[in-house]
Amino acid sequence: MKVGVRDISRRTGFSPATVSNALNHKRGVSKKTAEAIIKAAQELGYQRPNKLEKIVFIVARKSGRVLDESDFHPIVINGVEREARCHGLSTNYVTVDLLDPESGPLLHEMCQDPTNGIVLLGTEMEEGDYAPFYGSAAPLVIVDGWCIRDFIESIVISNESSAYRAVRYLIDRGHTRIGYLRGDLQIRNFPLRKRGYLLALREAGLEFDRRYEVTVGTTISTAYEASRKWVAANHELPTAFFAENDVMACGMMRALLEAGYRVPQDVSFVGFDDLPLATAMLPALTTLHVPKHDIGEIAVRKLIEQVRDPHDYVCTTHISARFVERDSVAQI
Repeated sequence: MKVGVRDISRRTGFSPATVSNALNHKRGVSKKTAEAIIKAAQELGYQRPNKLEKIVFIVARKSGRVLDESDFHPIVINGVEREARCHGLSTNYVTVDLLDPESGPLLHEMCQDPTNGIVLLGTEMEEGDYAPFYGSAAPLVIVDGWCIRDFIESIVISNESSAYRAVRYLIDRGHTRIGYLRGDLQIRNFPLRKRGYLLALREAGLEFDRRYEVTVGTTISTAYEASRKWVAANHELPTAFFAENDVMACGMMRALLEAGYRVPQDVSFVGFDDLPLATAMLPALTTLHVPKHDIGEIAVRKLIEQVRDPHDYVCTTHISARFVERDSVAQI
């Protein structure tokens, strides 16, 4: 009979999370506790799996108001599947509603099988949502999210530095009145992008003007509708907007174009994500391209490394976004 983490937990009285941390030589477990767990594991005949059998991609979903408007996770999944295939691994996909009370026990159960390699999409997750993954027996990598209360391997976008470079680009082209488009739903990436925006302004000696900060929706329809109302109110316009993502940028661009303004002659735009929508706009949107395929491939390689060469530490990998210059920024 195969011995698992739960069997050792029942024998020792320690939680499955503590047992998993001890078996994986993670920090936070006292020497005395680790020794007791390892002794029980040996007595029960526990054998640490030396290979993965499959990759499980978990889409952790809340409102979907950001996820559903983006091609981010479908392309990441494509990268996961391609890399998994190279290593002879199958790929399963699970969408979990984090607002469902049953989601916690379901996720915790999925983490108990160490032959699963889990890629967890953290785009809409907040800190408390990671609790079911604490001390996961399964190798685990968070994509587009991070956990503070437990050490979990993560791959994140370099939000702050990427946004900083985008705003520096606007400044270098003569823009001094640069607005900020923020979402009415704030995922954890967005405040970091604002930090980059503010840093670029501060370094250039420019003041942040709240008149030019506009809150819009995070779907195409709600971003456009909020932008249309803002434009109709005849607010003073900046010469450029940096947007937290392409959806917001395109919503405001459409509202301004319909009101008779010219882009980029009257108002310039830089987005973030490089969605297909960015190239469909007229003019095409200058934006930041996130290497989504690569993120999926790196996640699989990190899972395999956790099994083949386990360490007592975890890493957070920052993926830089590539600046894509198109037609939505004017030189002043």
